[in-house]
Amino acid sequence: MNDSLDRLYASILAARERDPQLSRTSKLFRDGVQKMAKKLAEEAIEVGLDAVQMHRENVVLESADLLYHLCVVWAETGVTPDDVRAEIDRRERVYGIAEKLPKGAAQRLVIAMPRRKSARKR
Repeated sequence: MNDSLDRLYASILAARERDPQLSRTSKLFRDGVQKMAKKLAEEAIEVGLDAVQMHRENVVLESADLLYHLCVVWAETGVTPDDVRAEIDRRERVYGIAEKLPKGAAQRLVIAMPRRKSARKR
């Protein structure tokens, strides 16, 4: 998965500067982070709905769309797959791989982490 995710992320970065009339990815960047976030949320809802209905194949298809839109949002906000992997590794060391951060810990983490400037060219 890591190699596929890295290739997807790299292709999104490369497509960012293409002609928005020819590239769906470039159009998303042109439309801005609100549109990106809306598409990400829509895909997450679709995955959830298909999961509730036990439509395995649709969950797979919609999950790929969800990961695409997640990578677009990452690229816009200056997050990389390695940043997310590092957080997963950190959580595994502290809480175990299957655990999510305890309530309130994510808020403390956001406050403690320095902000990165967006990698996007303006």
